[in-house]
Amino acid sequence: MKIVLIGDSIRQGYDKYVRMAFDGVASIYYPKENCRFTSYILRSIPDWKEGMNCGDDVDLVHWNAGLWDNLVMIDGKHHTPLDIYKENVARICDMIKILFPSAKMVFATSTPCNEEFFKTYKFHRTNAETELYNQAASEIVLKNGGAINDLYALLKDDHMKYHSDQTHYYTKDGTRVITNQVIRCIEQSLSIKAKALDYNALFDKKSDATGM
Repeated sequence: MKIVLIGDSIRQGYDKYVRMAFDGVASIYYPKENCRFTSYILRSIPDWKEGMNCGDDVDLVHWNAGLWDNLVMIDGKHHTPLDIYKENVARICDMIKILFPSAKMVFATSTPCNEEFFKTYKFHRTNAETELYNQAASEIVLKNGGAINDLYALLKDDHMKYHSDQTHYYTKDGTRVITNQVIRCIEQSLSIKAKALDYNALFDKKSDATGM
């Protein structure tokens, strides 16, 4: 089995742990870099495929993009306006079908942020707008035959205790909750079973994921 993970810094918080969990069961591939926003994915995904050396026989592509896109910049406008975001998501779906023709597709929704921080920061982000972008992307992915891994819903009611900063979840418990959800999604999508991870062993006092 071959699985490709594409996404922003939220993905960077779980990718290596997903690889650990499926060691000996499936090969996990992902770009070394932060995949950032939708237009960056559109431009880069062919290069990432070549760089990952994953071949054409990928079984699943699990991807996300949205937190960069829905960020309100200093000019008061979104980094990626919603209509452009929708177009980009549709094109990414097409690109995945072209580049990974035998792969199932799963879209992970963008996670909630600490809104209080963004009220005083030079850039702005709200969870209401994240929900709006998530809904738009989910509808497009479903129309393209993909499935949804709703990380936003997973964290919505209790996300503040898992944050490592205003956006990320690099704490032990944040990593555990998100990684386990991604693992379950992959297991269900491909009918395979991962190994259990010992997060206490992975996160000692010197190696908490904050700042990684």
